[in-house]
Amino acid sequence: MDAGKSNAGDMYAGKTILITGGTGSLGHALVQRFLKTDVRRIIIYSRDEYKQYHMEQRFAAHRARLRFFLGDVRDRARLYRAFTGVDYVIHAAALKHVHLMEYNPHEAVQTNIVGAMNILDAAIDRGVAKVVALSTDKAVNPVNLYGATKLVSDKLFRAAHSYAADGTQFVIVRYGNVVGSRGSVVPFFRKLVAEGADSLPITDRRMTRFWITLDQSVDLVVRALETGGGGEVFLSRIPSCLITDVARAVNPRARLVETGIRPGEKLHEVMLTEDEARSTFDYGDHYVIYPLSFAERQQDQVRPGGVLVPREFRYASDTNDQWLSQADLTELMGQVAEEEVLAIGGRA
Repeated sequence: MDAGKSNAGDMYAGKTILITGGTGSLGHALVQRFLKTDVRRIIIYSRDEYKQYHMEQRFAAHRARLRFFLGDVRDRARLYRAFTGVDYVIHAAALKHVHLMEYNPHEAVQTNIVGAMNILDAAIDRGVAKVVALSTDKAVNPVNLYGATKLVSDKLFRAAHSYAADGTQFVIVRYGNVVGSRGSVVPFFRKLVAEGADSLPITDRRMTRFWITLDQSVDLVVRALETGGGGEVFLSRIPSCLITDVARAVNPRARLVETGIRPGEKLHEVMLTEDEARSTFDYGDHYVIYPLSFAERQQDQVRPGGVLVPREFRYASDTNDQWLSQADLTELMGQVAEEEVLAIGGRA
């Protein structure tokens, strides 16, 4: 997909898009992408006025098409007001720092699960045409609270598509770590290097992760919005890397200090399980997990061009067939535009 243009033609003309948690790295990148379409209005829904203020300044030239709506996904009434007249919703708001959620489980449930229920109810009742909900590889066979709450959220959105009947369509996108995004390990390592540290902390030298650029994550969201029919999970075919190579790409001379895996942290991530393979289709650069009933009626429900993956197929960061070397990572980080590495603190 062209990183600069949408191929959906008139899909966006005169439409209103709302992005929850829209002041984060992905929100900024999505706004840049959607401003290149004929969309009538983009609404940023988030709870941090400071970040909204700075985002408003950044996109001052497009003020006529942008609206900033202070609110929390926990606030059902506020969502109902915000969703009035909205055509498409991208749900990116979440509490997502694994170790913090382990010690604040109630907060994670309120935002990631109760918030998801509020989103789907408001979308259906306000006549939103389509919702794209962001998920994570940590929702697959979760071992931490964050992953567990996102698994429940995913289940809620997939079930919502069924009981919305011919109304709102709900689609999910699932991906791994985003290069340079707020809260990722790259800005953390860079901060330590800038402060003069001669060592970098590594939880486990064997650790692997999926890696996706901000542009690729935007591509996946836009693809799901433009082609999803409802009930699917979209995931990109992306490379894996060793966390040690990430650290050395930031500072090749740094001493790596192994600190041990933190509570709720996995050694490797799984993007797709063997159980999901029964209804997963390979489209070359991405996969789509359909509801099992859809896969059994392919001629009616499955988008053309895909091939059903083998029944034993499993997509995991340690057994991936695509890998980034330290040299690849160094080059990739050099290509990340400054606007993609948004040093935005606080909450989305």
